Amino acid sequence: MKAAGLHNVSARIADCAPVRPVGRVVAAARGTFEVDGLAGSARLGDLVEVRLRGGRCLGGEVVGFSGDHLTVLGDGDPQGLANGDRVVLLGPCRLSPDDSWIGRMIDPTGLALEGPALLPGDAPRWLQAGPPSPSKRRGFGTRLETGLAVFNTMLPLVRGQRVGLFAGSGVGKSSLLAMLAQDVAADVVVIALVGERGREVRDFVHNVLGPAGMARSVVVAATSDRSPVIRRRCLPAAMTIAEHFRDAGAHVLLLVDSVTRFAEAHREVAFAAGESGALRGYPPSVAQAIAGLCERAGPGAPGMGDITAVLSVLVAGADMDEPVADMLRGVLEGHVVLDRAIAERGRFPPIDVLKSVSRALPKAATPEENALITRARGQLGAYARAELMIQAGLYETGTDRVIDDAIDAFPRLDAFVGERAHDGIAASFKMLREACNGNSEAPGVAAAP
Repeated sequence: MKAAGLHNVSARIADCAPVRPVGRVVAAARGTFEVDGLAGSARLGDLVEVRLRGGRCLGGEVVGFSGDHLTVLGDGDPQGLANGDRVVLLGPCRLSPDDSWIGRMIDPTGLALEGPALLPGDAPRWLQAGPPSPSKRRGFGTRLETGLAVFNTMLPLVRGQRVGLFAGSGVGKSSLLAMLAQDVAADVVVIALVGERGREVRDFVHNVLGPAGMARSVVVAATSDRSPVIRRRCLPAAMTIAEHFRDAGAHVLLLVDSVTRFAEAHREVAFAAGESGALRGYPPSVAQAIAGLCERAGPGAPGMGDITAVLSVLVAGADMDEPVADMLRGVLEGHVVLDRAIAERGRFPPIDVLKSVSRALPKAATPEENALITRARGQLGAYARAELMIQAGLYETGTDRVIDDAIDAFPRLDAFVGERAHDGIAASFKMLREACNGNSEAPGVAAAP
């Protein structure tokens, strides 16, 4: 972890404006309040601060304006807000990431959630930045060692890829993200925890992720009790931090838990601004917000690093066609589905390989490796099609050679999907070949290099 230096102190001093515009509260209703006197200075998305009676401060974000009045959505409890209270305009929502933030847990405003205070870097960044130019972005990089056999083989993760992790609550999504944070080959890991319970955030950082995972990570957390303004800002803040390291030439692994809670926070803010629901209760702007964030991840331009992203989605009742899941599938380069039924029978991570896909294939593997992956998927598919007959005792061995082969291979393949693998990609393919073939080699399938 890099220590803060003199440039951080200088950046903090430079951020202290001696004079700021001031307005007054003129109305409050339905979770928002109206401000007069700032119409000529404020813009949509700007931050404000109100000093309430008793000394407490209430922050907020400008979500609309009409004539001389601004509509502000507070980022905390508005109890105690009074007509005529002074409102200070803080300006646009920016963040100044720094290398010294590695190993720390912060909130979306850049404040430390534990340990000593953080100092900003010397280059403020807009939270709503644009992606690199599509004409200059590089293609996918090399295949990554992930520490999990299934991701090393059947669902490869390559540098700069963006993958969705689709799961219901309590299926093992956070544990899988922690495994990736510890084992994926990357220089820096940035983790966004959006709308998680406070106890779970601490447990994830200290117990699930652990000291080894935190040693190269920055965790951005906005717990479920925070206002929708803060929760919506969590994912853009994490993306902004990832871009800081990417622009310095690093390979960044971005883990998000979850995009669904980001979309829910965006919906609350959009409704407060007067937008109407359209997509099963989500406002039309949520699609652009999700797509814009996803496009900021991925391969960088020449001279930059890359952001490899794994974004989790909460799917209620395994509904893969719900709006957020449907939006993400269209902009990502792969999706991984966690199945509750698999978790209930005790196999973790409960990845349903047949419903999952990596669009890095077939380019990410050699012809021999692709043939082995095809064979493994074929065996799993044959078993799935015949599973009801097998479980009911209606299938007789010898009736169908393909099904016989699938019945023989299924226990090994099922165990393989849950295997950890720390000996490299070649060793993972060796494990897959043994799972497909038992103790004998299948004709026509060459050994993985």
